[in-house]
Amino acid sequence: MATTSSSPLPREVADGYVDALLELDPLLGTYLGAPGSARRLPDFSPAGADALAALARATLDGLTEAEARPGAQSDAERRCARLLRERLTAELAVHGAHEHLRAVSNIHSPAHSVREAFTLMPGETAEDFADIAARLHAVPAALDGYRASLAEGLSRNLPAGPRQVETVIGQLTEWIGDGESGSWFAGLVADGPQEQRAELDAAAAEATAAFGALRDWLRDTYAPAVAGAPDTVGRERYALWTRLWNGTDLDMDEAYAYGWSEFHRLYAEMVAEAGKILPDATPWEVLRHLDGHGQAIEGVDEVQTWLQGLMDEAIEALDGTHFELADRVKRVESRIAPPGGAAAPYYTAPSEDFSRPGRTWLPTMGKTRFPLFDLVSTWYHEGVPGHHLQLAQWAHVAESLSRYQATVGMVSANAEGWALYAERLMDELGFLTDPERRLGYLDAQMMRANRVIVDIGMHLQLEIPADSPFHPGERWTPELGREFFGMHSGRPAAFVDSELIRYLGMPGQAIGYKLGERAWLTGRAAARAARGDAFDAKAWHMAALSLGSLGLDDLVAEISAL
Repeated sequence: MATTSSSPLPREVADGYVDALLELDPLLGTYLGAPGSARRLPDFSPAGADALAALARATLDGLTEAEARPGAQSDAERRCARLLRERLTAELAVHGAHEHLRAVSNIHSPAHSVREAFTLMPGETAEDFADIAARLHAVPAALDGYRASLAEGLSRNLPAGPRQVETVIGQLTEWIGDGESGSWFAGLVADGPQEQRAELDAAAAEATAAFGALRDWLRDTYAPAVAGAPDTVGRERYALWTRLWNGTDLDMDEAYAYGWSEFHRLYAEMVAEAGKILPDATPWEVLRHLDGHGQAIEGVDEVQTWLQGLMDEAIEALDGTHFELADRVKRVESRIAPPGGAAAPYYTAPSEDFSRPGRTWLPTMGKTRFPLFDLVSTWYHEGVPGHHLQLAQWAHVAESLSRYQATVGMVSANAEGWALYAERLMDELGFLTDPERRLGYLDAQMMRANRVIVDIGMHLQLEIPADSPFHPGERWTPELGREFFGMHSGRPAAFVDSELIRYLGMPGQAIGYKLGERAWLTGRAAARAARGDAFDAKAWHMAALSLGSLGLDDLVAEISAL
């Protein structure tokens, strides 16, 4: 897309924002595969956050001018402008509430972003390892900035939740090792060239010490200071976060009621499916039975290979029938997640030039046996046709969108909603006829309904409805949330514990799966109704996946018109 600096249109403003953002956030450069980022880390201090906010404000000013120019009302420019304005406005609202001064989460924090970036860096050549060493040397300053932000939060009486803090202290302890197992960072550089051995070992030790210092400060200073603070955020803060994660101003009470309606619907389906496996047993009894006695893969290497095969088979079955995939979109890798993270699997998108493919990541949590009922639907979500097909397609069509729409502007509920829709699509297409795998799919759907109930219920301290099978009439607390989730999930206790901390530390994010899926289903139904017999699901899927990011405010309208 050509740039005319004298009269930029919205897409040019958006891409100029990405260019400027790369200078402030080198981790973004790593995710995108942009050159010149590999040796640096962001400034996580209050000043760094203020610089990001200043860039957002300046970009919004430029966008206002661009929207008034001839050509700015085309569909392509209009979509980009709406996304850019909505995203930056939501980010500035969160910044204005000083949420960056209490950013502690078991998944989404500066400390986690730093470590994850190393998993995406190439490690094959001497130059690759020189980049890794340089970035390891940059870790102390980055974590000092993060600690300065948390300390500023304490001075303003803006504490993070104690449960999140305790969990992160445990994660950091695992990352730095105990002297016997060695640090994760030492393992990162273990296969580096021998001639760089001294430099790599010193850099890894420096990074390990920095994470250890952060752990000690959190344990000895921060944790005592936030003891007794609430783990939940309340309605006002929750509204800010739901706008950021979902791209809509949520009717929280309606969404809470929707979560309960889905709970009751899914429970009835689960009872019917469970009866095909163990008659007269509850769904949760059947899932516990499958965990120990159902179909399973033995071995970490074996499950990685099996998951790769599952995605390859899905691509072969879906391409040309329900999707039309470019060759580079068909490449996706299965990986084992590094230890010490959260329990949920995840996906990382390909670099912009596809030199690094999209990857799914399985946390093993120390296990060597992996039941299939818990994996099949999840890999349709994380891999194909879920996150990978959407985010790789965005990268594939980025030149006809904007760089911003295909990358930085991603709205969580759009992406997570698509991935949950993808699970349902595979069920609709007949890929989940095996009772074990279909019960696992329904359990995954139930988990997403439970997220809506528990996430909104805990943070807003809502009343549990009278027709609930669980503590009717009481108000939600984190303790009740943990109990409810554990009673209505086939996941192991460690996963449930990790999930609860995730919801407390990322308010409003987990509800986007079910609410986003509802948006995708609503849009498909509207498009099908409008086109009747002429509706082409394959063409609709590819057109919808080529729109780039949209918030839920715009998603339904745009995909309904396709």
